[in-house]
Formats: sequence, C-alpha cells, structure tokens
Amino acid sequence: MSCPEVAACTLRVVPTTLPEVVLIEPAVFRDARGFFLESYNRVALLKAGIPGVFVQDNHAHSAQGVLRGIHYQLPPHVQGKLVRVVAGEIFDVAVDLRRSSPAFGRWVGVNLSAESPQMMWVPPGFAHGYVVLSRQADVQYKVTDFYCPNCERTIRWDDPSIGINWPLLGPPHLSSKDEHGATLVTADVFE
Repeated sequence: MSCPEVAACTLRVVPTTLPEVVLIEPAVFRDARGFFLESYNRVALLKAGIPGVFVQDNHAHSAQGVLRGIHYQLPPHVQGKLVRVVAGEIFDVAVDLRRSSPAFGRWVGVNLSAESPQMMWVPPGFAHGYVVLSRQADVQYKVTDFYCPNCERTIRWDDPSIGINWPLLGPPHLSSKDEHGATLVTADVFE
C-alpha cells in the first residue's frame, strides 16, 4: 500500500440534511503531548468527493455574537468552502441557492468547534454564514476560487423565506454589508 492510499483512510464523511453539504471528520491521534490531525489531505478529500483544488486560505477572528454572512460568489468565481474552527465555537450555516435544486432555499446548520475537529464542506452554489457562540472564535476556511468583490453577494441573515434558526442570545453584531443583504426573492442566485 502506498502512502497516499494510507493517508486517504484518515477521514470520515458525515451527511447532513442537504446531500451536497457534508461534515468531514479527520482522524485525531491523541496522546499525553496533545493531538495530531491532518486538516487537509488532497487524496482523502478527492476520495470523499470533495474537489482537491483550493486556491486560497482565509482566517477570521470574531467575538461572541458576531454573525458573518450569508455570503456567496457568482460566476465566474463561484467558491466552494471547507470550513473549520481552530479556536472557540460557531454555528455554521449553508443555504442552497441553486434554483434548479429541489432543496432551493433550504439551509443546514451545525455547531463547529475547536474541541471537535469536524469541518463543513459548503459546495459551489451554496451560500455560507456563521455566528460565534463562544467568547471568541477563529475560523479558517479553504476556498476553491479567489475572492472577487464584483462577484460577491449577500443574503439577509434573517430572511424569513429561508428561516434560519440562529442560536442568538441577543441582536447579532453585523457588518454594514450583512445588514443590507438581499432577500432570497430578490437575490442573484444560481440556475
């Protein structure tokens, strides 16, 4: 058995209620010193059905109650995102924005934390957002295409037609862009 074949056995794929959005659970090796995990293994992700070409890594640090999203990019720079939390905890959300999909407008949300090395794959055609649940959180995510300000769009975090059940303790802290996002009905979406 070659090394890449061994490495490809070190993660588990967990389905969500939206079939294309999955949780990735890498194997964690713990001992008295701490732990080790592979946060990215191209061969393993390809075998799991996740594209292996990521072109940019992003890192966001936020305080409790900060809500980022719901963001996506239109062609020609549509992004898939592989999201992981390296400190703290978030409630992470993906929304299907493919008009031709039977799940159009549906969302899935999961808690991601540094305590559990789960990652969420948000495929192209989906919007992404999260709210910070812990005192602060550091979120790292790989993307399949570069950031393009002209391609970026935002859906309102509180759009009633989507109905995300955010676990908020009070009003979220939002950027101006997120306060003024479009509704699903008026947004540019994918065919």
